[in-house]
Amino acid sequence: MSTASAGSTTYLELSQEGGGAHKFYEVTVDGQVVTVRYGRIGADGQTQTTTFPSAEKARAAAAKKVGEKVRKGYAPAVRGQRAPRAVTRRQVSSAPSTARAVAPVLWRFRTGSAAFGIHVDDDRCWVGNQAGDVYTLDHEGAVLAHFGLPDGVKCLVADDFWIYAGCDDGKVYDLSSKLPFAAYDIAADVDIFWLDIHEGVLDVSDRDGRLTVIDHEDEHQWSRRSPGEHAWMVRADDRAVYHGHHRGVTAYAPDGGGELWHTPTKGGVLFGWQEQDAVYAGTAHRVVQRLSKATGVIEATYTCDSAVYACATSPGGRFVFAGDAASSVYCFDRDGRRLWKLGTGSGSALSMQYRDGRLYLVTTDGSLVCVDASEAAVAAARQGTVPVARDVKLAAALPTYAPATAVDAMATVTQAPAGAVVVECVQEAGRLRVHVLSDGYDTSWNVQFPRAIRRPGARYVVDALHPAAGGFYRVRGDIRRLL
Repeated sequence: MSTASAGSTTYLELSQEGGGAHKFYEVTVDGQVVTVRYGRIGADGQTQTTTFPSAEKARAAAAKKVGEKVRKGYAPAVRGQRAPRAVTRRQVSSAPSTARAVAPVLWRFRTGSAAFGIHVDDDRCWVGNQAGDVYTLDHEGAVLAHFGLPDGVKCLVADDFWIYAGCDDGKVYDLSSKLPFAAYDIAADVDIFWLDIHEGVLDVSDRDGRLTVIDHEDEHQWSRRSPGEHAWMVRADDRAVYHGHHRGVTAYAPDGGGELWHTPTKGGVLFGWQEQDAVYAGTAHRVVQRLSKATGVIEATYTCDSAVYACATSPGGRFVFAGDAASSVYCFDRDGRRLWKLGTGSGSALSMQYRDGRLYLVTTDGSLVCVDASEAAVAAARQGTVPVARDVKLAAALPTYAPATAVDAMATVTQAPAGAVVVECVQEAGRLRVHVLSDGYDTSWNVQFPRAIRRPGARYVVDALHPAAGGFYRVRGDIRRLL
């Protein structure tokens, strides 16, 4: 077994066949300082640094860490010899629509790569694609900002007014300010399919049909293996986490207390939506099914003409929308009666959201499409009258915001501006935590903060902090290092 000595680095890997673990663990000893780096093979991973009272204690602590990993199956390796595991991307096909009429598209923005992620709020529309691009637009289609993330965007989710992007590099980025940061770094053996965040708790569904739950401090809480694989749906609220996979939908207690109910669906689940009292599962067998959150009973079925890639509802489930593999979009009433079917004009919708009389789609050709879903516009479209869709263009000098990956790349200030909040990194029980120094805050609460830029004793300035359920603070605005 390799042992860690002063001025040495020990590099280990654990790689299992059949889609299991594929991760590394590296320990470096430099005098009294031990640096541990770990994550997915091929990625930079997370780094933790600890200073010990003496070089001897540092070597002993490093040797202990290496020994623990070897006993778990890790083995010495050479960095870079083993390739990163391929990331699963949804394999989709998109046929031409059989609908006689085309949807009344108001505007269309082409992102340049197939897009899964969408979120629409009061002010902006968000779209993320497989190239790692996230764009924000206003409701009329003007492009406002561009975020450049390191890997493909699987999904975009909101938790209050925070917005997060789940990416193929295994990280979940907070995009709530100009400087995005990795708020969560998911275990190296979790291949993200979809995620949801509720009151700071991250719920991840993956290729193997697992549900992994992680708290705001990026610490694993619990996990469950559902009856089916390929879990493309996860939705969460106060009462349960709803997990959709190829054998149906399973609801679990939020605290990990166990399964609440399981309901087989008509076909494997490809997408999910939720309202206050119901979850909606779009399936490969051409239907959307509405399930009671309380009991799991199927309350209604909405039948399409091809596999359902996406679904959404208007508030309260008054109208139910679906997008299928044949580039069509549907609208049903609450009880399941089909009201209309129209072609998208831009491929098949992979995700969708309804807001204020408009239906927003992201499609297989990488477009964000805004459809006028008002009764008058749809009636006119069914008669062949549709507006001329406006193609949105990128501004020539649109800035790109990338995640902070190193302290040296951060903006710095010599004193905190008026109204700003000062936070500090502190070492607690072997972990770097972040606490508030400014007056008016509970100094015992942790701050959700990017791990990549945490340094022992370092102080940072943030624009604002907001308390979250569960007793922690979230950053609002930019982060700068205080010199």
